[in-house]
Amino acid sequence: MLRPLLPAVWRTVPWRVLAAAGAAGLLLAGSTRIPDGEPGAGLGLFVLRMTALVGAFGLAFVLDDPARNTSTGTPVGRAVRTVLRLAFVAPLAALWWTAVLLLLPAATRPPTAPVTLQAAGTAVAALALATVAVRFTDRAEVGRSTAAWLTAVALLVTVVPDRWGLLAAPDDPWWQAAQIRWAVVLCAALVACALWTPEPLVRRRPIPVRTG
Repeated sequence: MLRPLLPAVWRTVPWRVLAAAGAAGLLLAGSTRIPDGEPGAGLGLFVLRMTALVGAFGLAFVLDDPARNTSTGTPVGRAVRTVLRLAFVAPLAALWWTAVLLLLPAATRPPTAPVTLQAAGTAVAALALATVAVRFTDRAEVGRSTAAWLTAVALLVTVVPDRWGLLAAPDDPWWQAAQIRWAVVLCAALVACALWTPEPLVRRRPIPVRTG
């Protein structure tokens, strides 16, 4: 049953959006090599965070499915189709992030493990927002609204003081606490995806979407 489903799922993945986001992220990371002198680690951390956000904007469109309203009656559930999409995208996203890290000069590159945790939290948060939109609306394409919500969340994060927020620098005394908060964000987003990806056992009436 899964083998004939693979080509159909592959065709529904928004590869153009993902490619555009990936290219923009690589260009952003590669911009650190343009100056004559290597920029500091602070700028490198900022660039990596912005690059991770750009990648997350691409992932916000992963669950877009123009055929959603015609595939709800298929024997393969939404959870299986979503897992197949992520199985296609996740390895490429990992390779992309590795290339992003390697593009930064060594002196500019912040600690890779914490910044990778932050990138993973950002990416899975985007997927969680898209999952919620799919679960509680009847929209076939939720990428634009998910990107808007992701923008709002990112702006909210920037106004939280570093002492209690997520954007501390490695030399700040609350750097380790920020990493714990990023781990919480990642785990919470994973739980949200696991809870709301499958179709509900009792089908609810989706929230109507006004057009025009």
